[in-house]
Amino acid sequence: MPELPEVEAARQALQEHCVGKRIVKCASADDTKVIDGVTPDRLEAALVGRTIAAARRKGKNLWLALDSPPHPTFQFGMAGAIYIKGVELSKYKRSAVSSTEEWPSKYSKLFVQMDDGLEFSFTDKRRFAKIRLVDNPEAVPPISELGPDALFEPMKLDEFVKSLGRKNVPIKSLLLDQSFISGIGNWMADEVLYQARIHPMQTASKISKDKCATLHLCIKEVIDKSLEVGADSSQFPDNWIFHSREKKPGKAFVDGKKIDFIATSAYVPELQKLDAGDAETSRSKKSVDKENDDDKKSRKGINAPKPAKARVKTAKGSSNKAGNTGDDGDEEDYEEEEAKPAKRGRKQSARAANVSTKNAGSTHGDEATVEDQEADEDAEPAKRGRKQIGKSAKGSDEEADDKMEVKPGKRRGQKTQPTEAKSSLPKKVQGAGPARRPQRKARQT
Repeated sequence: MPELPEVEAARQALQEHCVGKRIVKCASADDTKVIDGVTPDRLEAALVGRTIAAARRKGKNLWLALDSPPHPTFQFGMAGAIYIKGVELSKYKRSAVSSTEEWPSKYSKLFVQMDDGLEFSFTDKRRFAKIRLVDNPEAVPPISELGPDALFEPMKLDEFVKSLGRKNVPIKSLLLDQSFISGIGNWMADEVLYQARIHPMQTASKISKDKCATLHLCIKEVIDKSLEVGADSSQFPDNWIFHSREKKPGKAFVDGKKIDFIATSAYVPELQKLDAGDAETSRSKKSVDKENDDDKKSRKGINAPKPAKARVKTAKGSSNKAGNTGDDGDEEDYEEEEAKPAKRGRKQSARAANVSTKNAGSTHGDEATVEDQEADEDAEPAKRGRKQIGKSAKGSDEEADDKMEVKPGKRRGQKTQPTEAKSSLPKKVQGAGPARRPQRKARQT
């Protein structure tokens, strides 16, 4: 994103090409997210007919000083950029506008034409920038809240060392604090810390005086070298970490040395080492973060949805076989939600039950009639759960004998029903099945 070098390059271009010229035409985008606190019509009316006296900057903020207030200010955000028609400017990585596109660009938020025909445009693809109209830019936020500019108002070395000595925060966080020093952003902070061989998590107050002096010098050198090439990042020195800081972990190297990452910070652990105390703190933080991640994963596993299973009520109530005999229509409702393999198993069981019933009826009709009455009485407690079924099974020798009944083969996806559930079958089915098979085979032969 645009930091001090990029915004300063834009300021220098406006200062060189636009100062002393009068604005004759202006077009503002109807975008209230970018055009902040002023309507497009009022912004246009405030600029047309005015002369640009100077282009000024503090930190990452730029404004045009007109011959009288109010003045337009530009906060570049993540992708703000100034383009002057016919003038080659650096193209910021996230805001480059092709020269073949229409002019002004469809991303233009403010278009201005000067009295000599020169035109410039402020563009923003991502809409995080801000354009405001204020009487005194330096007296109102955000500019009034900024610390000394890293280029125009650099701290003296002694003041810089004392300031760091009072700050018990990581040095990278301190450099990003615009109220401490304005203009340094993420890539600049990584670069100056790499050049100074200081770990980004190093506590500022624990940095030695010599290291502070090196850091103070590196800030100036990085700014100067960036501006020498017009903030064109493709021309930054080859030994800068800048060229590899956005690569994936494990594939990022500078001068043959591996680059590691902490959140948005890029550093070379071989060269940028933590002091013992900060190293222990960093390891503890990583350990806590890892435990939190593991805890989140375990909780996610616990709360994960379980695979769908057959209805529990079918297992707890009377068996599927009893349901298919039609003794109780309510049992059919539960069975409809069973898995298909289980249904095939029940059909076979039902067929076996029907065959056994026919055989029983043909040989012992009177006996079957008595057993039907007993089966109706036994089927009632089956609906109330397996415990009652188990009790009735223990108290009945006939139901104990029924456990010898041949079980249908287990099919894929079918769960074997507990043996107690079979006691809920009508006795004419349970008793008749195994007892009549020899007679059925004899009859077939």
